[in-house]
Amino acid sequence: MKYFYAVVHKDADSAFGVSFPDLPGCFSAADRQEDVLPNAVEALELWFEDADESEPRPVDQIREEVKEDLAQGAFLLAVPRITSANKLARVNLSLDRGMLDAIDQAAALRKLTRSAFMAEAARNEIEGRH
Repeated sequence: MKYFYAVVHKDADSAFGVSFPDLPGCFSAADRQEDVLPNAVEALELWFEDADESEPRPVDQIREEVKEDLAQGAFLLAVPRITSANKLARVNLSLDRGMLDAIDQAAALRKLTRSAFMAEAARNEIEGRH
């Protein structure tokens, strides 16, 4: 997983605007602050559909580049980019029996395997999609 840094702006009576200094043309918006991260993750996914993988710059370089924006109230947001390795790994987890039963029930309702449910839940948590 990599983190790309986004600059988030918010003017009075406007949505939150999100841009990525490392990814020209990659931007997002959200009306509510809790939607900023999931919308930014979606923007990253869409941007990389038509672009080659790239490495994010260190946060210090981004901060220096956008220091005027930050001085005017913008803030930086670390946006996770989870890439697929196309390789499964078997893991061993220890869970409370009641939690495991709840996971299995929720997975069955969604017609998912336990593994698929756990992977989806982890992705949702990492990407801020609650």
